[in-house]
Amino acid sequence: MIKTDIILTTLNARYIHSAFGLRYLYANLGELQSQALIKEFTIHERPIDVVERLLEYQPLIIGFSVYIWNINEITQAVKILKQVAPHVLVVLGGPEVSHLPDKPDVVDSADFVIMGSGEVSFKFLCNEIIAGRKPLNKVIKGESIPLDQLNLPYEFYNDEDIRNRLIYVEASRGCPFKCEFCLSSLDKTSKPFALDAFLVEMDKLIKRGARNFKFIDRTFNLKVKTSVAILEFFLERMTDDLYLHFEVIPDNLPEKLKEALMRFPKSSLQFEIGVQTFDPEIQTLISRKQDNAKTCENIRWLREYTGAHIHADLIFGLPSDTLENFGKSFNQLVTLNPQEIQLGILKRLRGAPINRHSDKYEMQYSTTPPYTILKTKDIDFQTLQSVNRFARYWDMIANSGRFPHTLKIILDNVHHSPFSRFMQLTEALFNSEGSTWKISLPRLYKLLYNVLRHDLQISEDTTRLSLEKDFELSKQKGSLDILLNKQKTVRAGTANKRQRNHTA
Repeated sequence: MIKTDIILTTLNARYIHSAFGLRYLYANLGELQSQALIKEFTIHERPIDVVERLLEYQPLIIGFSVYIWNINEITQAVKILKQVAPHVLVVLGGPEVSHLPDKPDVVDSADFVIMGSGEVSFKFLCNEIIAGRKPLNKVIKGESIPLDQLNLPYEFYNDEDIRNRLIYVEASRGCPFKCEFCLSSLDKTSKPFALDAFLVEMDKLIKRGARNFKFIDRTFNLKVKTSVAILEFFLERMTDDLYLHFEVIPDNLPEKLKEALMRFPKSSLQFEIGVQTFDPEIQTLISRKQDNAKTCENIRWLREYTGAHIHADLIFGLPSDTLENFGKSFNQLVTLNPQEIQLGILKRLRGAPINRHSDKYEMQYSTTPPYTILKTKDIDFQTLQSVNRFARYWDMIANSGRFPHTLKIILDNVHHSPFSRFMQLTEALFNSEGSTWKISLPRLYKLLYNVLRHDLQISEDTTRLSLEKDFELSKQKGSLDILLNKQKTVRAGTANKRQRNHTA
């Protein structure tokens, strides 16, 4: 095993993800690069095993990138590390530790914390430590420099990353909007990277075989001229397997951008569109600027005239929102027919301005990550639990794309709105199964078959026809009849066994 002085590490949510921030730190280490390594893990690995693998390199410094999704695992890893190798200096950075004094417990175990941008400050800290000049201050404020002075990180995606992982890229940093639930609201503005230099790096990645690009720009379509130039670049290099993911402003879709989007093949684009709420009063309360009419018009246009996959977000638990009011936003979004509606439950991000509403709206959050809202002045705990289940079942049935025909008969009802209808389904499924997790696909077919007929009062013929169409689309082995008959056989066998036991 090669000995190294510096390890840059984190625990990604899944193997397919790559740590973009670590690559930026590494790209800007200068002469220290030869003494540094990037080592990535996932949150599914045991912290004790992570520590063992890190210590094999006999490092002097380990830098952890800390986020809301890995704070628990990193906390455990750092505690073990300081027990078994207290001489190793632990440096923390990332959003979860950048808003002191609002801090997680792991900060107390670490040697240093870098708040904010780390490309310059981490290099300075490492130089000082290696030179024997250990800084006195534990907390170091990150130093921001002009983007054109940063070394770009794209060459540090290795061949395994390009074959198997998402390639994260950014054409700009920051956000000009002030939506209070988002940490990007703390940015002063959005700053672009030099376009020519950025596109040179994209060309290199494509030539190396990269085909799955996820832009992390908060507002990709903010400056339309730049957006069109990037789209044109990829259109010139279009292949059957090229896939681009963008986060876009929903109410900004001028003609020049539309013209470029219409030229992309079906399923080569994904747009993440943060609607969050259609309620203008809540939008004002949380400092969100959104033209709702234009947003609806643009989503309809994207669905009708492009082959882009639309992933639209709503947030439940915003200050002053209610279940009924949230349902109205959901119903309105359903009519726009995006391929996915992501129902997010509000989370308390450290440093986010929305925390100023906590007292007035009696907002109680979980004290453990991901700090999900538990109750508000207008939404009780039981209601939040119900919507959590709603979101989980919606992912399984609607967002999965496995039940298009069945979803249609669930939502199409003259007496109930889509939201109330799916809530009815949610309650029936949960009453039947008692869980929203570890439900296999065959089991879900059986559950839907029973619940649609008995609880939602949909006819046997309509239920079976819709499920059969979806079963055929899924290309599973066997048939729906066999699957459902197995269920009946198991139930009959269970009943007979009970009867024999009772007789005995």
